[in-house]
Parts: sequence; structure tokens; C-alpha cells
Amino acid sequence: MTIIAAIVGIILLTILIVWLIDKFVPKKLKPVINLVLWGLIIFLGYITFMSVYKEIQFNQLKVERYKVVIDRLVDIRDSQLAYKEVKGEYAGSFDKLIDFVGNGQVPITQRRDTLVLDEERTRAFGGVETFKTITLIDTLSFYTVKDSIFKGSDRYKTMDEVGVGKPGAKFELKAGKLDDIPVFEASVDKAVVLDGQEKYLIDKEKQAISIAGVKGESVKIGSMEEVSTSGNWGKDLSNKE
Repeated sequence: MTIIAAIVGIILLTILIVWLIDKFVPKKLKPVINLVLWGLIIFLGYITFMSVYKEIQFNQLKVERYKVVIDRLVDIRDSQLAYKEVKGEYAGSFDKLIDFVGNGQVPITQRRDTLVLDEERTRAFGGVETFKTITLIDTLSFYTVKDSIFKGSDRYKTMDEVGVGKPGAKFELKAGKLDDIPVFEASVDKAVVLDGQEKYLIDKEKQAISIAGVKGESVKIGSMEEVSTSGNWGKDLSNKE
């Protein structure tokens, strides 16, 4: 907006100069000077139009790229949740996570309550049988993460790759604990996703706070600062949520 405002200001100033010339410059010089100035006005008008049009194109492109990145982050999140169900913690590296998705199995369990003899209370009551309820967890079968989340596709093998923007770019993955509760975060800088675009547009996008877009300087899911497995984007940007 600063660039556009500056260009509009220059156009208005140029129009003012044209008016002043019309009032005070000798008639012989007016046609040449007016032609040059009106040419400048048209040129600046074109630049203004292109500035607006570039921003429209940028907004269309960023949505397309964000959707690719977000779908990949959702895959990472779902894989991490399965990993935690089996391991009790989140994977701190893609090597561990990818290996788990390809080879690991997640149990399908069933919880049931049953009565058993409470030996301690039975002794306390002089041999009078006393029962207590306990919960048993039965393992019924197993499922593979690869088949459940990725439907047999091998795209999990490249889940660490951003897929758009800067060639060869990879997500950053962190895992740890917050007050003894497992947490993780997968992220990529917006500048990586929007690689090849105008720097001023990328810088502006990094300052975005709208809940409909992607908030902050990166596209991320999970958090190392709070217990969360959510992403920092609006619901319309994901095909999987």
C-alpha cells in the first residue's frame, strides 16, 4: 500500500504540474511538455495497476501453495498422534516418524469392566469375600498407519518435504514435553513457501493476523509452547479438516 500511495501521490503531483504549465509556460513549449507529462501519468498509472494486479496474483498463488503445505502438515500431525499412541511421546525426527508409519502397528483395543476378588479387603473382613471392579484392556487387532492415514500410498516417505516454494525445502520438526505432557511442532517459514515472489509481498504476508489466513511468520501445526495439535490457519485452507 505504501508503494501504491506514493505512485498515486506522484500522479496527482504531475497533474498539478500540468495545470501550472498550462497557466504559466509559453504556448510554444506547452505541447511538448504536456505530451511528456501525460506520458508520465500514463506510465505511472500502468505501474499502479500492475502493483494491484501483482498483489491479486500473489494472493491466488499463496492460497494454492498453502493448501499443499497444510495438507502435508495434517499428514504429519495424524502420523504423530499414532506414534504417540504407541510410544507415549511424539517423534523428534522425520526418520523416526517415517519409519514408524512404514513399519509400525497401532493396536485396536477394547475396554471392559470386570469383578475380581479383593484379597486385601477379604482378609480385613475375616475371610468374607469382597469384590472390586477393574478395567481390562483387550487388544483385538492391529492396523498400520500407512494403510490408515495414507491409504496404502507411499507419499509418507516424503512427508518431510514442503513440496512447493523453495526447491528441496523441508519442514522443521520438534518434539518434547511441556509440564510432562508430550508436545510437538512441525513448521516452515512463509518465505520458503512463497519463494520467488516479491519480497515486500512476502514481508507483508508474514505480518498477517487474520483468522481466515495463516497467522504469523510460518505455517505450522502443533506447538512447543502450549499443548495443542492445531494449525495456525483458517479452516478453508485445508482439504483434510
